[in-house]
Amino acid sequence: MDIILKYFPDLSDEQLRQFELLSVLYKDWNLKINVVSRKDIDELYLRHVLHSLGIAKVLSFHPGSKLLDAGSGGGFPGIPLAILFPDTHFHLVDSIGKKIRVVKEVSVGLGLNNIQATNARVETDKGQYDFIISRAVAQMETFVHWTRYHVTKKSLHELKNGILYLKGGDLREELSKFPNATVYPLANYFEEDFFETKSVVHLPLKFK
Repeated sequence: MDIILKYFPDLSDEQLRQFELLSVLYKDWNLKINVVSRKDIDELYLRHVLHSLGIAKVLSFHPGSKLLDAGSGGGFPGIPLAILFPDTHFHLVDSIGKKIRVVKEVSVGLGLNNIQATNARVETDKGQYDFIISRAVAQMETFVHWTRYHVTKKSLHELKNGILYLKGGDLREELSKFPNATVYPLANYFEEDFFETKSVVHLPLKFK
């Protein structure tokens, strides 16, 4: 938990309570349904929570904005971001039912009212959102194919509406077809070794 306060020192008492409770809830649910690797569960705050919050270092979401967490798995990056931005609506979608069950139970346990969780393939969602967020569920070309029609036309933020994607490794080849993509290395924001090869990719998408 200290690592979250290191980079986000201005949390409210309610946000502190929710972030502290995250570990208890995920450790409990991980015994029933393995949503976080057993190797990672002891480093939940570094590898999952802070990693998810890397998106918040790139952009702060305005109250009333809508985000789709596509392929959310057990709730990352959506749940940590929903704690940080309580006035932003997050729709967490995953095709694996047991993972969405965990998302729903953790959201209830935290008292989050700004999360909707759906067991479905992201391509079938009919919603419109300011941003699509995710953690490396597919190559960028495939991800764009899944999500490009979910982006709203009117842009309200400093960055244009589109994708905010947590990715790792050398992205030059993968992003060669997307010259308008911007890569934000997380090592610019977090000093831990884990983030040396991690980035947030912003890809603006035109409304279709």
